[in-house]
Amino acid sequence: MRISIYFTFFIFTCFSCNTSVSQEQTSHVLSPQTFKKMMEDDNVVVLDVRTPGEVAEGVIGKPTIINFQDADFEARLTTLDKTKTYLVYCKAGGRSSRAKAILDSNGFKDVYDLDGGITAWNAAGLLINK
Repeated sequence: MRISIYFTFFIFTCFSCNTSVSQEQTSHVLSPQTFKKMMEDDNVVVLDVRTPGEVAEGVIGKPTIINFQDADFEARLTTLDKTKTYLVYCKAGGRSSRAKAILDSNGFKDVYDLDGGITAWNAAGLLINK
């Protein structure tokens, strides 16, 4: 009996921990559809962190473009308005995830990352601007 109580407590504790971590990890990573819906807000800035060559292939919305590979990338990010909500994307999600981490560490509160980048956006059949 005592073992089953401990086992139940252990399972409940593990489930609770995993659920909260999972929600926290995904709360600021958006599907293409949710990203698109959030773009409708006037306080939102779409931030494209791809290279000029990638940007030439098309963009999502009317983004602010800051090349992740530029030497002054981090400095340029920190000059952005902290009162805005930022929707960040790149080609597949790696650079935008790192850009989000930089923004988070510099006191930006509302930063969201497009899960899978513009590649996922295209796969979802959503339109880009050329």
